Amino acid sequence: MKALLVSAGPRALAHLRQHGLQPQDVRAIPAAAGGPKGLALNHLDRFLFGDWLPRSDHTVHLLGASIGAWRMATGCLDDPARELAQMAADYIGQQYEHAPGKQPTATHVSQVFADNLVRQFGAREAQVLQHPRYRLHVFTSRGRHVLGRQGRLRTPIGYLGAFAANALSRRAMGGWLERVVFSDPRDALPLSLTDYRTHTAALDGSNLRASILASCSIPFWLDAVHDIPGGPTGAYWDGGITDYHLHLDYASMHDGLALYPHFQKTVVPGWLDKGFKRRHRASAMLDKLIVLYPNPAWIATLPNGKLPDRADFKSWGDDVSGRQAAWTRTVQESERLRDDFANWLVRPEADPL
Repeated sequence: MKALLVSAGPRALAHLRQHGLQPQDVRAIPAAAGGPKGLALNHLDRFLFGDWLPRSDHTVHLLGASIGAWRMATGCLDDPARELAQMAADYIGQQYEHAPGKQPTATHVSQVFADNLVRQFGAREAQVLQHPRYRLHVFTSRGRHVLGRQGRLRTPIGYLGAFAANALSRRAMGGWLERVVFSDPRDALPLSLTDYRTHTAALDGSNLRASILASCSIPFWLDAVHDIPGGPTGAYWDGGITDYHLHLDYASMHDGLALYPHFQKTVVPGWLDKGFKRRHRASAMLDKLIVLYPNPAWIATLPNGKLPDRADFKSWGDDVSGRQAAWTRTVQESERLRDDFANWLVRPEADPL
């Protein structure tokens, strides 16, 4: 049984059949929101950033939302394989103080996340922002109008409005939440962002950790991050709300392909689109995208027959060591995804997206 499966858009598929895949073919790497699911990609990430991508010397754009932003920023650090392994260990080791039978407060969870980011990037922002090859782009969701500030009443009312607008059309949700991308100013993102209301801001040392924290700030689970330096004023939340799986216009890239280590085959546009199956279909925007994703049969061999997810905090409850052991085993088993990718590169066959 193969642990890793590969699908590709039409133009990417034609390239694979004619030329195979070399590191220099990759122009962009997207990384999805999805919380603990990203742990299943850890060994694949380590191979990509620690071994495979360094075999070329061209510019690569790294696009991340939520946990994906954290993964991509970590890939920019010196010795990325070691740093990505440490990131997984820190993520698995997270614990939150809480009263018996109660959820931890959003403020406490935000503080734990912020402390993790200080440990990961504190005093090392230059490694990320001055990487000779990689250009980081952090996707966040900024509230508009009633969602412009976090509040006990205005936040749930605002998200109810965003949900209703999104049910009508994805673009309509832009009246409530806009995409703000904090981008490496050395090179513009090489693809069009005209599909949804978007604002871009320069990524620098003053906003690197704040933008990543915002991109990870799930509404009601974490506090919003307000007034990020360099960006428009307002409340910022998880980048996955507007761009859950970064279903972007990769076809608009002038050259190269986008290589997507993902935890599933489908590329869902926004978090609120999860229930709209018709929005999960591949589109022409994905013509130059290659998706690497775990075989559902392999996922069935993992603890509880699934990828780690945020619900594990509740299902494992106070059995922190049990959750940590299950997540650790998933990371260990993910070596098979890395090995399958290395073998696939010798004969890169793929299914259509």
